[in-house]
Amino acid sequence: MDQISHPGTAQKDDTHAVDGCRLVSSEPRMDVVAMLSKRADSTDYLPLLSRGKHRRPRHGACFMEFASYLAGERWSDHPACTHPLLSLLARKVNDHISDDARQGLVGLVPDVIGLTGADLRIDARIALRAARTALPVVAAGRQRVMAVGILTSERVLADLDGCADAPMSEQSRDALARSPAAAAWAHNYTRDIAISRRTFRGQAAPAIVGSAVQGIAQNCPDPDPVLRDLLVGAIEDCRTYSALGESRSAAGPRAEELGLPTRARARS
Repeated sequence: MDQISHPGTAQKDDTHAVDGCRLVSSEPRMDVVAMLSKRADSTDYLPLLSRGKHRRPRHGACFMEFASYLAGERWSDHPACTHPLLSLLARKVNDHISDDARQGLVGLVPDVIGLTGADLRIDARIALRAARTALPVVAAGRQRVMAVGILTSERVLADLDGCADAPMSEQSRDALARSPAAAAWAHNYTRDIAISRRTFRGQAAPAIVGSAVQGIAQNCPDPDPVLRDLLVGAIEDCRTYSALGESRSAAGPRAEELGLPTRARARS
């Protein structure tokens, strides 16, 4: 994480890491640690991204705990400002990416604030992206799960569009074609299975996302860029179908004060 000093103060080189936070000297010969709260207007003290859940900012933060701070919400890894499935993906990526690459995710945190909504297409798009990303790189047994995830997500999207018999997207067809054995098994497995929208949102989509991230982390030769691009792509998917709430505008000044970018962009 880049050194961040309080607005209006000279930036110094004597930044120190303490526990899970970073101290920035904002006055001569005195390190000041600002209290993290909704009312705190100082940015001298910021948590460092690390794995897992943290009870206090002093011990560090996961991706979504950092988002809860920027949004001005109660400290939580399940903030209301972000769609639940996108939040799950962000936590999984946070926990499975390497320590060095994790700090590079900080710039994406403001982009998840205000991205939420009830449209099931958000869940289906995120799950579909995760399954298509993981299918070529995960182990054979998990490839079946990812192939089922692709077919299920495509069916949910077709049903939501009122075109249950619509053909799959070209991207999904290409992904399945690269793993023909898993695709054949998945087609046979899902032929007579119907899944409710409620079950897809509450169980299937989270399972697809969790399995995809774990499989990428375990089997991909270089998982860090793949996991980061998966998160960036999911943010774009969520943005497409989300009505941005006032939490994004409320977080804007805080994000700008921290010098963080305000829009994620997928790699070309």
